[in-house]
Amino acid sequence: MKRLFLVSLSLLLVGSAAQAKSADLKWMGGPPGLPEGSTFAVVSGDPGKAGNFTVEIKMPADYAVPAHWHPTDETVKVLSGTLHYGMSNKLDLSKAKALASGNAVTMKAKMNHWVHASAPATIQVSGMGPFQITYVDPKDDPRKK
Repeated sequence: MKRLFLVSLSLLLVGSAAQAKSADLKWMGGPPGLPEGSTFAVVSGDPGKAGNFTVEIKMPADYAVPAHWHPTDETVKVLSGTLHYGMSNKLDLSKAKALASGNAVTMKAKMNHWVHASAPATIQVSGMGPFQITYVDPKDDPRKK
């Protein structure tokens, strides 16, 4: 019984620490390489420098990042909501796969992919910096608008 109590207490404390950490994040407007409307926070590392990084991104309803690729692998984990994604040269919701809260996918380096959130969603992105994004169609790049 004492052991069960200690395990339960440990899990409660770990969960509380994770919630406190998320609440303490500094949220900012999305980076210039992503379409307007998202907000993000750096969890660890520096996405602008060499080395591992992790960020969280909050996406509003009907938010999409058109087809793009990165020079390094990128792991996307859904923290809340559902994220639709595809591995192709163009965003096509009819061929989307759904990633529910708690699940993750790794987008391999230089693989064209896209994401869409039909309802608000929060994702965690981790990879090796410096973070770079190249859009398949340069007209989709928000930095050029």
